Amino acid sequence: MLDDLKKTLWATADKLRANMDAAEYKHLVLGLIFVKYISDTFSAKHAELTLRLADPQDDYFYGQVDAADIAAELEDRDYYREANVFWVPEPARWETLRAAAKQPDIGRRIDDALSLIETENPKLKGILDKRYARAQLPDGKLGELVDLVSTIGFGATAGEARDVLGQVYEYFLGMFASAEGKRGGQFYTPRSIVKTLVAVLAPHHGKVYDPCCGSGGMFVQSEEFIEAHGGKIGNLAIFGQEANPTTWRLAAMNLAIRGIDFNLGREPADTFSRDQFPDLRADFILANPPFNISDWWHASLTGDARWQYGDPPQGNANYAWLQHMLHHLAPHGRAGIVLANGSMSSSQNNEGQIRAAMVDADVVEVMIALPGQLFFNTQIPACLWFLAKGKEGKRSRSGEVLFIDARKLATMISRVQCELTVAVIERIATTVAAWRGEAGAGDYADAPGYCRSVKLAEIAEHGHVLTPGRYVGAEAVEDDDEGFELKMQALTETLGEQMAKGAELDLVIRQRLGGLGYEF
Repeated sequence: MLDDLKKTLWATADKLRANMDAAEYKHLVLGLIFVKYISDTFSAKHAELTLRLADPQDDYFYGQVDAADIAAELEDRDYYREANVFWVPEPARWETLRAAAKQPDIGRRIDDALSLIETENPKLKGILDKRYARAQLPDGKLGELVDLVSTIGFGATAGEARDVLGQVYEYFLGMFASAEGKRGGQFYTPRSIVKTLVAVLAPHHGKVYDPCCGSGGMFVQSEEFIEAHGGKIGNLAIFGQEANPTTWRLAAMNLAIRGIDFNLGREPADTFSRDQFPDLRADFILANPPFNISDWWHASLTGDARWQYGDPPQGNANYAWLQHMLHHLAPHGRAGIVLANGSMSSSQNNEGQIRAAMVDADVVEVMIALPGQLFFNTQIPACLWFLAKGKEGKRSRSGEVLFIDARKLATMISRVQCELTVAVIERIATTVAAWRGEAGAGDYADAPGYCRSVKLAEIAEHGHVLTPGRYVGAEAVEDDDEGFELKMQALTETLGEQMAKGAELDLVIRQRLGGLGYEF
């Protein structure tokens, strides 16, 4: 039923979009879904309190008073805050907006409603994206969108409502990522990749940090992991940073609707030049930074304390991300990072030296090669880096790195995209847990073509290259990050050059043979 609702909502919303860019339209849709949810949960709590305040058998019973007194008591914000429910003023409630959906000024009314919600809920200050009055939609389309979102039913309880909203929200994020193409990856990491990172890191407690948090998917999945394993949702302290202002707001809304406490910094900001948490030392770091970005450098970063293993090249941020995360790890902390495959083998511009220094310092724990076609937005082959501080104090695996080749373990879910199934993710997580020697994980054993534990000395013999295929006995990993078009262009140019040289040699041979009396 819920799957049908999600598909219907998407098909209708996509039809309403007309010629608007998906990057713009997603904020209109997700913003309205957010308002609908907080309005519905507020109304449900308001109705519940109305009954409880008038029930002599209830702890909230307010005594023999008239309706006016109960109405005044219902205005006490503490009833809502203790239940993690946002206070929604009358003009901002969904039914008020829906009643005005066909009015020509519905965009301004929605913006005003968002401003009222921010005023009443300081935690949302500066987060809600007030862009409806200036939205470039055909006449009447915004009202139709309000009517569409009105069809979402969030269930009878707060838990049901949060679950429905979370699933609808994540579905729309994924579909928008697909619609946006390359830019979609800036705010959405495919769920199976996030689940793999979380399953291997197993963040049960402490501080969790994502320095390029996008829409907050890493945090959501971490909380779900804790709940699935019998923990409490409040056991994690969430810290995130995001440079894109609209994505930063999206992350805040994504976390707020799930009742997750978070700290995304004072403002959206560049992680390298305006680190929002310079003193943070996290127990777990999960991140999917943008691959191979070339415009990250700023002069103020020269000699930065984060570059412990060497100055990262100014033309590629991959090793800046790795060192930034190592810098922010607590003693015995662990990090899981998604990066392009080239990061495992590149020797350009000091990257090889930095990687060698990291390996020799024994901060690289696990390397996983991923299948292609996992992402909505790029065909660049990717891998997972798992870093750890204080390895020698945790297990007997200091001086070793575990390599896992998961390139052939994916399942196609569409003509152009695949995913890692729950069974595959569990296999990977169990393999790592067994290798670490964790209780109940069983004994670890190398498996040719899949996994192998390798001493640092052997890695040094291979020039500190970290591609799993080199060690587990599988086929070679593609170490370059060029897309198909670039590769095809290069191969075509090379073929053209070789054909031209072949023609030149053919002419020389003919001339020389002609000089010997042979005719052609």
